[in-house]
Amino acid sequence: MVARKESESRHTTVQKKSEREVFVTRTFDAPARLVFEAWSKPELFKKWWVPRSMGMTLRSCEMDVRTGGKYRLVFGDDPAKPTAFFGSYLDVVPNKRIVWTNEESGDAASVTTVTFEDQDGKTLLVMSELYPTKEALAAAGTGAQEATHETFVQLDELLAELSAR
Repeated sequence: MVARKESESRHTTVQKKSEREVFVTRTFDAPARLVFEAWSKPELFKKWWVPRSMGMTLRSCEMDVRTGGKYRLVFGDDPAKPTAFFGSYLDVVPNKRIVWTNEESGDAASVTTVTFEDQDGKTLLVMSELYPTKEALAAAGTGAQEATHETFVQLDELLAELSAR
């Protein structure tokens, strides 16, 4: 029974909730405080965010995780052809919620909301991506959602390391 609960807690669920919104749900074996830190401290975020299997390099990670703050993530091995993801933090409640814009898509910009719910030392994380139109969601494809499975395994590894300290 314990092994079953362990595997269930590490299961990432991705669901399309509407024509414009996708939800990702996962329980992590760490308190909300640590999970929030992994999402809000650049030195921790860059350790788990990029899927290792993609072979991408996160060249820079600038994050001012507070309401009104901004972020900019730059990827790519060729400095002449970087790919940047950027936006603003709309709402940050420590250990509870982070809401940010994804502005690199221009008019198709989405809003991401991540909530952290403490559950007896574990954290239920719910992430939603809300797009302005169903066409914007379709254009975004499923690549990032599929990569979430791998990045969350990497986040599990980081959280185990942080919990052991």
